[in-house]
Amino acid sequence: MSLRWYHTAVDAHDIAMLARWWADVLGWRIEFEDDYEVNVVPPEAHDDPIDTLATWQALRSGLVFVPVPEGRTTKNRLHIDLAPHISQDRDAQIEDLLARGATRVDVGQGQDVTWTVLADPEGNEFCVLSSRDR
Repeated sequence: MSLRWYHTAVDAHDIAMLARWWADVLGWRIEFEDDYEVNVVPPEAHDDPIDTLATWQALRSGLVFVPVPEGRTTKNRLHIDLAPHISQDRDAQIEDLLARGATRVDVGQGQDVTWTVLADPEGNEFCVLSSRDR
C-alpha cells in the first residue's frame, strides 16, 4: 500500500490569517479558501489531472487550515521542521520569522541543540533546523 501525503491539517482560530502567514513564510500560495478551510500549496501545484502514480506520489504535500473553537492546552504532538540551505544565513531567517510574528518557545530543548523552536502567531510550535544541502 502506498498513499500520498496530501495535506497536513492545522487547527486555527483565524484560518485566513494563519494560512496567509504560512504561505508567506514558505513562499507558497493559497489554492482554496472558504469559511471552513484554507488550502496552502507549493508554487508548482496545479489543477491538471495526473495520470501516473509515480508523478502523483512525487508531488509535495500542502497545508490545510481548519477552524476550531478551542485553544491549545498542551505542546503540539506533531510539528513542522523548516531548514535553510547552507547558502542562506540561518540566523537572519530566524530573525525574519520573528519579525513576521513568530515567537521563541521553550519546549524543554537544551542549549546545545542544533535547532531553534519557534511558534507561529497562534502558538503552533515549529523548528528551524541547522542549514543543510539535502
